[in-house]
Amino acid sequence: MADQLSTTFAALADPTRRAILARLTAGEATVNELAEPFEISVQAVSKHLKVLENAGLISRGRDAQSRPCRLEEAGLAVVTEWLEGHRRMWQGRFDRLDRKIKEIQREESS
Repeated sequence: MADQLSTTFAALADPTRRAILARLTAGEATVNELAEPFEISVQAVSKHLKVLENAGLISRGRDAQSRPCRLEEAGLAVVTEWLEGHRRMWQGRFDRLDRKIKEIQREESS
């Protein structure tokens, strides 16, 4: 089984799924509501939703006859943590490089 980070990135790799997530930032929506802007079937949107749900990015509730989808912000935590760790690493490297360049410039101007 794939690790959570890989599963999340795979889910985010598709532009339709990213558009669905963007729509869900405005609030819950049914499959039919989510399918409206796309030129694909409701069944195809349902498959995209299953991928997002398996990645922990959305959840589906029960409301009488419908199953509204909602964004699960905690599902993005694994990506956020990974990105933040890499951002800190690169920032540290760039800071060291900047100090080294300034040191070389000072030596050359002496």
